[in-house]
Amino acid sequence: MDSLTQIVLGAAVGEAVLGKKVGNKAMLYGAIAGTIPDLDVIARYFVDTVTATEWHRGFSHSILFSVLFAPLFGYLVWKLHRKAEATWRDWSLLFFLGLFTHPILDAFTTWGTQLFWPFTTRLAFQSIFVVDPLYTIPFLFLLILAAFQKRTSAKRRLYNCLGLVISSAYLILTLILKGVAYQSFTTSLDAQKIVYTDIDIRPSPLNTILWTANIDTEDVYMIGNYSFFDSQEIDFEAYPKNHQLLGDLKEADKVKRLIAISEGWYTISENKDMLHFNDLRFGLMSLDPKETQFAFSYQLDGTNSQLMVKETPKFRGDAEKLLPLLWERIWGN
Repeated sequence: MDSLTQIVLGAAVGEAVLGKKVGNKAMLYGAIAGTIPDLDVIARYFVDTVTATEWHRGFSHSILFSVLFAPLFGYLVWKLHRKAEATWRDWSLLFFLGLFTHPILDAFTTWGTQLFWPFTTRLAFQSIFVVDPLYTIPFLFLLILAAFQKRTSAKRRLYNCLGLVISSAYLILTLILKGVAYQSFTTSLDAQKIVYTDIDIRPSPLNTILWTANIDTEDVYMIGNYSFFDSQEIDFEAYPKNHQLLGDLKEADKVKRLIAISEGWYTISENKDMLHFNDLRFGLMSLDPKETQFAFSYQLDGTNSQLMVKETPKFRGDAEKLLPLLWERIWGN
């Protein structure tokens, strides 16, 4: 999830653990704990694109990281606040839960998380977008209300518990909504007699009303969108796999790793004599059926032994183009 959401969750968890003893300090250090796992993005400044992508939501988002570092962070804060009522164990518990709930929340997104690192299995329920106002805004509002209450106030605990309960209930609801959307996609595919081997669905940006499905067929991938307000049959657009364009590059180490990262959901496109590896799991840059630019695309430059991989940059204008189309499509076709 986005940084603000993780800060809010971490602060609420910190409040639940130590708010009664240390007041808003619990929210502060809970927010810090909820931010720490995402510091893995710093790796992009020191390693190549493929390695940084592999490391993202890896070790720092694992149970092992929480177990190893919670006592260390807890000890440092305990030394800093020796006069507070909280013990080293109290602070360690706060950091453990702050660090641990971060990857749990991330597991509901499309990218998922390697919660069981060093095992490579990535846990991804794909039921919520990385930014979802319906999850974050009520949670943040209740957290702010709690912060302005006395630390021993019953209202403080009530507001914080409500934030945790409502946000958790929403996560459960997203799984139910995904199940309903999945049923709609499969029913439509059967009605259109589309033969497929796999289907992968996820919510579109900023909401859980409009859903997108990747469909794996023999020759092409198909992508379709479904809103709970739709009144017409789902349209599926075909995108050639073009895996053959890789040629010898398919044996390149970095390409094999990109294929593993994408879990096999990828197409190859060619632009100005340059190959691009497109990760289908995060969709297109627009809801326009004629759109061919994917949200995560990697430029392949070089030969098998000396291959350079560079992520295609995203621009603010891309989001500005997407939002009006997204808003219109949410309300059905």
